[in-house]
Amino acid sequence: MKCYLSSILCILIFVSACDNQYSSQEEEHLTQTFWVGTYNSDSIKGIFSFELYANGDMQLLKHAAITDNPSYLSKTPDNRYLLCTNEVDQKGNASIESYGIIEDSLEFISRSLSGGAHPCYITVNKNAYVLTANYSGGNIALHQINEKGVLSDLLDIQQHQGSGVHTRQEGPHAHAARFVADQNLIISVDLGTNSLWFSTLDADNHKFQSHLPQQLFMDTAAGPRHLAFHPNGQWLYVINELSSTITWLYSNPATTYTMGHSISTLPAGYEGANHCADIHISSDGRFLYASNRGHNSIAIYSIDLKTGQLKLLDHQSVYGDWPRNFSLSPDENFLLVANKKSNNMVCFHRDTDTGLLQYASEIEAPSPVCILF
Repeated sequence: MKCYLSSILCILIFVSACDNQYSSQEEEHLTQTFWVGTYNSDSIKGIFSFELYANGDMQLLKHAAITDNPSYLSKTPDNRYLLCTNEVDQKGNASIESYGIIEDSLEFISRSLSGGAHPCYITVNKNAYVLTANYSGGNIALHQINEKGVLSDLLDIQQHQGSGVHTRQEGPHAHAARFVADQNLIISVDLGTNSLWFSTLDADNHKFQSHLPQQLFMDTAAGPRHLAFHPNGQWLYVINELSSTITWLYSNPATTYTMGHSISTLPAGYEGANHCADIHISSDGRFLYASNRGHNSIAIYSIDLKTGQLKLLDHQSVYGDWPRNFSLSPDENFLLVANKKSNNMVCFHRDTDTGLLQYASEIEAPSPVCILF
């Protein structure tokens, strides 16, 4: 009986070892497709599909779409359609586009006027409303996308007015627009007017409605660019391009949001030129990441879950030049950076316990400016 049981145990150990070896080999080959928007170069333009492997390596799949300056990308919540901005100024003909996603390929569906020059940001909510920020136009635009991926004509525009004290703030420059989760509230970020703009959506008439207060002004010459919502739904963080700072805001029923502290994205003593770009928060709400163009780094912060305060942990070199955009992988084990001027993308392993980054791999890409999983 003992011999019989020993034999069975050996067989189980052998089978388990084989299963573990197979699982390990299978895991090494698991991939995630992501999309890269670019600025036009002399020889190539458009959207590209890439794969990210479980070990952090990246591989180009294909040139998925030929289109002008697709500088920002977004997907519908059901992952069926990809949207892009065409960041151009062609006598009022700047546009946004929709594509069907077919594995690692894109199929063009529709194009609609963006409502202003140099559209640089696009997002879509669960009710199929699309927001676009037009940088030179100084406004945000409203569209819808139907169940077949077709974009509507322009539904409405919210035109910003005003200026700031910096030379880049001679007039409005809308840089991002976001829906507040589970609300009808819209926040748009305007570098030129140095403020956040608030509006609500009239879904019956497909129009923007004014909201009071209409604006929240940032620190003088801050130049707000993008924002990130904390998972607790109470806080948001704005990255300021001109002052190289991040500003924490907290929700306040009386005023929508109240501005709290600001913190530098740069190391003490750094005196070179710098322009902040992108900002993201981990889904557990513990870490915040911000990109520095000039210092060419990702600033890494911990977030105090009781107070919202940021604590600088590290500056990670991006191994390239001008990190305009970056993205966390869906499992958040990796952070990928698009370095526009050095024509490369770099992948970092992300330690989910410490928030710190470690170089994994890099790959060439033509003027990459947006990464979308």
